[in-house]
Amino acid sequence: MKSKADTNLVLDHELYEKSRKRIKQKKRLYNHFILFALSVVLFYVLNKVLRVGEYLVDSWYLYVAVVWFFIWLLHFINVFITHKFFGEDWEREQTEKLILKHQKRVDKLEKKLIKKGVLNPIDTEKKRGENNQETQ
Repeated sequence: MKSKADTNLVLDHELYEKSRKRIKQKKRLYNHFILFALSVVLFYVLNKVLRVGEYLVDSWYLYVAVVWFFIWLLHFINVFITHKFFGEDWEREQTEKLILKHQKRVDKLEKKLIKKGVLNPIDTEKKRGENNQETQ
């Protein structure tokens, strides 16, 4: 059995890892924005000053900037909006709900099978005890 200090140590480590991942996400987003801004300036210079591709489309750098901004905006939404709603905590909560729902179905099925005499209640309790020891 784990002591309270061990549990706190594990929780502190989990919190540290979550924070580290979150900071990396934000750092990547900021780097993405810097790369976007510098690239738009470079594309402007290529298009307007050096006249690269001007014969195809007059202001092609704007199309590139709009598409890239849209991609960056999706990245922003993923980091700051959807992560809050569909992050690790949400996944853990949904997993726990699904496990609980599954366990209720198993219990209901076991009760039916015990009533019909297909299962022995003593064997079922032994099996549950073994499963609980394996998970601890």
